[in-house]
Amino acid sequence: MNRSKQFPGIASLTLFLLLGCCTAANAADPAKPAARPSSYSPVVEEDFGSVMARMKSQKAGIEQRHANLLKERYDLANRAAGGVTMSRGKAVQEGVRVKLKNGSNWDSLAGMSPEEIRNKDLWPAGFYPLPHPNHGEGGMLFPQFMIDEVNRQARRDLTRFDLDFDLPDHFLPEFPAPIYLTTRPDLGDVSKGKLVTSDNYYELFNGTLNPKQLEGLRLLVVPFPQQQFNLTADRRSERPSLGVACFDCHANGHTNAATHLVGDIRPQEHRHRIDTPSLRGNNIQRLFGSQRALKTIEDFTEFEQRAAYFDGDPVLATKKGVNILERGSQVHFMAEFEALLDFPPAPKLAIDGKLDARKASEAELRGQEIFFGKGKCSTCHTPPYYTDNSMHNLQVERFFKEKNINGRLASADGPIKTFPLRGIKDSPPYLHDDRLLTLDDTVEFFNLVLETKLSGDEKKDLVAFLQQL
Repeated sequence: MNRSKQFPGIASLTLFLLLGCCTAANAADPAKPAARPSSYSPVVEEDFGSVMARMKSQKAGIEQRHANLLKERYDLANRAAGGVTMSRGKAVQEGVRVKLKNGSNWDSLAGMSPEEIRNKDLWPAGFYPLPHPNHGEGGMLFPQFMIDEVNRQARRDLTRFDLDFDLPDHFLPEFPAPIYLTTRPDLGDVSKGKLVTSDNYYELFNGTLNPKQLEGLRLLVVPFPQQQFNLTADRRSERPSLGVACFDCHANGHTNAATHLVGDIRPQEHRHRIDTPSLRGNNIQRLFGSQRALKTIEDFTEFEQRAAYFDGDPVLATKKGVNILERGSQVHFMAEFEALLDFPPAPKLAIDGKLDARKASEAELRGQEIFFGKGKCSTCHTPPYYTDNSMHNLQVERFFKEKNINGRLASADGPIKTFPLRGIKDSPPYLHDDRLLTLDDTVEFFNLVLETKLSGDEKKDLVAFLQQL
C-alpha cells in the first residue's frame, strides 16, 4: 500500500520540510545570498564544528561593527540622575544620549517640518530603528549578569559562542528586579532580592500562591528548547542546551532587556529588534505583543512557546523540540500567575493615577500639566496605568529616507501597541526596539514625532513627572 495515501499528512509534512530546506536563505552564513526569497529557514544542518569555528572567527568583526554604530549614535557614558533611582535603588541614567548631526540642535530640529528633516537628512542616527547586534543572524541574546546568575543557580549556560550582548549595564533595568503581587500588596517585594529560577521558585512562593499559580510559575522558570538553545547541532551554544525559560528574558516577571527579533515579519531585514517588555500590569492590559495585538495573556503565552521561540517557523520548532503546552491547564496556570504581577509602588500618585499635589514637587506638577496638555502624551497614555490598550502608527518614516543599517532596513514600522508608563523608570531602554536609552531621549523623540515644540525647561519637567509614575 502507498504509505502517502494511507497517511496523507506524512506526504504533506515531507513536502513542507523539503520546500523549507530547498528554497530558504542560508541564515547561518550571511555571505551566501538566497537564490530567491522564502518564508522558511533551512532545516538541513551544517557540520556543527565548522559552523561554530566560522562564527567564532567572525564574532569580533561583527561586534566591532555594531559597537561603532552605537558609538556613532549615542553618548554611552555612565551618568546617573541625582536623587532618582529604580525601585531597588539602581541609578537612573539622565540626559539626552542621542547624538545630533553637525550643525543641528534640538530646537532647530523641532522647528522643522518632517519633510525638511527628511530632505536635509537631519534625522538623528539614534532615532532610526536599532538593529540586532547581528541582524542577519538574530536570536535571543542575554546580558552577562543574567547569564552568570542562571549558570550559578541552575547550572544552565545562556552564552552564545557567536555573539555577546551589546548595551552597557548602566542602561539596563536593575537586577534582580523586585516582584510585587496584586494579591499580596502587604508583602512588598516578594523576590527577597533573588532572581527567581527553577532552583528557588518553590521555597520563595510556596504558601503565597495557590497550587495553580505555583504550577504556572514553575512552567515560567523551566527551560524549553528554543531556536539558539536546544539539543540539536543547529544551535548557538557550545554544548547541547535544555533551552530557555520565559523568565530568562522576563526576569522576575519584569525585564532584563534581553533582545531578540520579532518572529512574525519577513524578510529578515524588516524584522524588528525586540525590547523585552515588563510583565508587570498584565492584568490591566488588553493587547499583547508589540504589533501582534494578541487579545489575551493566554494567547501571548502560547504564541511565545510555539512560535516566537523559533522565529515563527513551525518547521524549525518541530525539528528542535517544540514544547506544546496544554491550553486548558498549563497555559491557563502560567497566565494566572502572570496576571498577578503588579506595578512598583509610586508613592506620589493618588488613586486616580495622577500626582498628589501635597507630595509632588513644582517641577513634577508642571511636567504633569505638560503630559496632559501641550505634550500630547495622554492622547495614548491615559491614567491610572497610562495606556489606552490600543495601537498607534507614529509614521516615523516621515522623517527619513529608507536605508539599510547593519542589516536592518529602516522603513515604516507600522502600528505599535501603547505600553503602560507606570513604573517606566524601571524599564530602560525604551521604544519597541531599544533605540532610546533614557527618558530624556524619549521626550526628545516624541517632541519631534508629535511636533509639540516643547521648550528645554518643559522637557525637563516632563521627565521629572515620568520618573514618578
